[in-house]
Amino acid sequence: MREEILRKLRQVTEEEKKLLAGGSVDRTLYCSSDSFIIDSDKLLANGQLIALRAHTRFASFPMHSHNYVEIVYMCSGQTIHHIEGNPPLTLRAGELLFLNQNAVHGVERAGEEDVGANFIVHPQFFDYALALIGTDNILGKFLLSSLRQTGSGRNHLHFLVSDVLPVQNLMENLVWSLVHPQPNGRRIDQTTMGLLMMQLLNCTQNLPETSGNSLVLAVLREIEENYRAADLSRMARELHVSLPALSAAVHQATGHTFKALLLEKRLSKAAQLLRETKLSTQDIIFAVGYENTSYFYRTFRARFGLTPKEYRVQCGGVFLP
Repeated sequence: MREEILRKLRQVTEEEKKLLAGGSVDRTLYCSSDSFIIDSDKLLANGQLIALRAHTRFASFPMHSHNYVEIVYMCSGQTIHHIEGNPPLTLRAGELLFLNQNAVHGVERAGEEDVGANFIVHPQFFDYALALIGTDNILGKFLLSSLRQTGSGRNHLHFLVSDVLPVQNLMENLVWSLVHPQPNGRRIDQTTMGLLMMQLLNCTQNLPETSGNSLVLAVLREIEENYRAADLSRMARELHVSLPALSAAVHQATGHTFKALLLEKRLSKAAQLLRETKLSTQDIIFAVGYENTSYFYRTFRARFGLTPKEYRVQCGGVFLP
């Protein structure tokens, strides 16, 4: 990348000066509410569909999500990203990271020479690119899920393209165009993005696998096979991920919390034992992992609309006190 552009992106911002003085990331610069969801209205001027800003250095950037698509291009150095339940992702110079609205992620502290170009992109900006590449490929599906704001498919794509010259040229063109606004800029930028997407289609075979799905599957398997003693904190330790990240990955993939999934499994198993065995209700409560009898009765009635005794009788099971 041209030194002129690097110099501009490397400049220490007012925000970074405060961080160097010992401050922390000011959420009000990014969010309009208490939740750490970065708002595009804070970063895109009225009517803008794409903007460029240098990644904030000199402090760890907390776990967050956003209501736009983020593309991170490392101009120099590297940044380390934590994306939900996945192992740390190191983004090196020349590589690209796409993050959609469903990605919950944070970034470790970056140094002065760790220069990343963050593209803040309204999903509508990809209309032209999507028309060029179609939706029958991993990149097209990623963009389509962003346009529809769904949680299906991958929530991030990491392109190892530092040695792919056409991609590097197009990224420099896009950065230059956004740093130096010009007539017909939006059309030029959308065309450049479309060409970039077409080039990246040739690089999808090198996309690293994401372990988020395998982590969620491990949790679901634990609930299914070890519902009596399943514990998310223990699983997080065993899987070497943080508890909040694992919890977020489960919720995103299933639409339910770990606690709700475990409760449903335990109650379903209790109902099965009431229907098919002669075990007493007290033994069943212990068998599915509960020690608090009153809590079990309360949650069972809320789920089935009947007490365990009434449920057993209604289902033709053998009643035992």
